[in-house]
Amino acid sequence: MYVVGLTGGIGAGKSEAARIFSGLGVPVVDVDVISRRLTSAGQPLVAKIAEAFGPEYVTADGAMDRAKIRDRIFSSDHDRRLLESILHPAIHSEALRELESHHQAPYQVLAIPLFFESNRYEGVVNRTLLIDCDEDKQISRVVNRNGFTEKMVRSIIAAQASRSFRRALANDIIDNNGTLEELEQKIRIMHEKFIKTCIVSE
Repeated sequence: MYVVGLTGGIGAGKSEAARIFSGLGVPVVDVDVISRRLTSAGQPLVAKIAEAFGPEYVTADGAMDRAKIRDRIFSSDHDRRLLESILHPAIHSEALRELESHHQAPYQVLAIPLFFESNRYEGVVNRTLLIDCDEDKQISRVVNRNGFTEKMVRSIIAAQASRSFRRALANDIIDNNGTLEELEQKIRIMHEKFIKTCIVSE
């Protein structure tokens, strides 16, 4: 089972990259998607979140209130670590289960935004692909996409590993400062590289 760890800071284009890989027929396991599923209405983790943070952090339909939780954890390192202690073990287990279900594919993509901030998935991936862009691009994309304030986006970026840190550790880097078409072309080239790498490593 050959796994490429796909990572990048907020607004860098990791989700778009994951979508493009999926369109090329590559199985993609996305920890953000898993997180949303495990914190949706009626999921056991929601009760743990309510116990830890209070019932006001659960929506009327029984899901985690992502907006309220986001506001809280980015103003408190303690609360961020508490939420991570609830979510990350369950997300990790589900990610491994999904990867195992696609083990016959030439390679898989594990999309995880905070790969370099934790060693949780170090033994799972064979190489890492960083989607990177200039910080002003990150900010404008997230402001336009999510409606966050610039101050909030900057606080999120500050809580993540620096660009220079990620770039120093990544095996492969795609600079995503241009158009979606340019990103697609770069990923197609990387896809061919990964296919050849898998053949050699077999």
